Amino acid sequence: MVVIIITLALGVLLLAGLPVGFALGGGAVAGVLYLWGFKGLYMLANTAYADSTSFILLAVPLFIFMSNVLKNTGLADELYDIVYKWMGAVPGGLAAGTVVICAIFAAMAGISSVATISMGLIALPSMLKRGYSKDIATGCISAGGALGILIPPSIIMIIYGSMAEVSIGKLFMGGIIPGILMAVIFCIYILVRCFLKPELGPPVTDKYSMREKLVACKGVVLPAALIILVLGSIYTGAATPTEAAGIGALGSLICAMIQKRATVKNIKDALISTVSLNAMVLWIMIGAVAFTHVLAYAGVPDMVKQGIDYLDMGRWWVLAGMQLTFFLLGMVLDPAGIIMLTTPIFVPIVKELGFDPVWFGILFTINMEMAYITPPFGFNLFIMKGVVPPGIHMVDLYRSIVPFVVLQAICLLIIIFWPDLALWLPEMTGK
Repeated sequence: MVVIIITLALGVLLLAGLPVGFALGGGAVAGVLYLWGFKGLYMLANTAYADSTSFILLAVPLFIFMSNVLKNTGLADELYDIVYKWMGAVPGGLAAGTVVICAIFAAMAGISSVATISMGLIALPSMLKRGYSKDIATGCISAGGALGILIPPSIIMIIYGSMAEVSIGKLFMGGIIPGILMAVIFCIYILVRCFLKPELGPPVTDKYSMREKLVACKGVVLPAALIILVLGSIYTGAATPTEAAGIGALGSLICAMIQKRATVKNIKDALISTVSLNAMVLWIMIGAVAFTHVLAYAGVPDMVKQGIDYLDMGRWWVLAGMQLTFFLLGMVLDPAGIIMLTTPIFVPIVKELGFDPVWFGILFTINMEMAYITPPFGFNLFIMKGVVPPGIHMVDLYRSIVPFVVLQAICLLIIIFWPDLALWLPEMTGK
């Protein structure tokens, strides 16, 4: 009965338009009141507070701050200048280069919105001005921006690792090859399609010398060194993810000062954006932690296990069902909320079935990357709608993203059938 009550409460609150975090919290409160009355609310508050103040989660605002400082100090403009000079002469080169920039942003940000907003404001007008198809131009930015949650350091991986009690260092290592693979698949698709139909991505006519191309790379040396330092400290075990995030936050300020871009406005904007994004993540976590604890008290994980045993399905069918569940939930819920809802139920089953929880975490992250661009509620699509010119409508964004969702599904299948692509680096380093 309690499962029906909290599910109905969650559904009604979501349909009423409440933010995901508050809807999850409301569902949890309904369940607690049914099970224990008002006395249970104190226990629920303590549990949610304890889980949401974990030391490892301190990495979330620090990585967000690092990415915001680098973004606000002009890194996106410098990266696009490099792409324009090196790849602009190739049909579709600006779009493929934009995907590469998004992958680089992913390696410093851990979230998808940074690259999506930056490239939507910088690369999109440039591509449209040069005659690029709006489907190619908007699709590559929406899909490329979603790489931010797969290529480390990933905020989603930090939350998953914290909930599933899986090494975040291993998750970061496991995301490198799949992230690069997906970026390469996107680039190949764009270049092949524009080679076959050059009018979709006409080459630029400007010519640049090798010296001009090399000089353009100068501005990204410091940020690249910072990214290597942050990720290297995690992979070598010299620092925990939280400590590495602190290094990154401080390092981003030092980079901004060396480049004489640490203005009051830039730092203020970075702080405001960091507080806003972190508050959103934490509210979702608090609500979701409360909701999942009520589910656990109600015995939902045991019911799911018993249902699987009763159906007597093979473990691969169970895994396929989980992937489908992730995909469907991703259409309507935020990835952080999905982690909180499903991890306490799915991860014990995954371990019992003999699957590697690190590999499962990478599969989950790829699914969440698909969720970011899957209609009708793909987060990146709404971000893009906020930066595109008036002539581009939501239906155009939906149409532009279809090929990239298919490519993401292909990448997911590749990682399912060849788990070593996700597990080789974690096993090799032992991190």
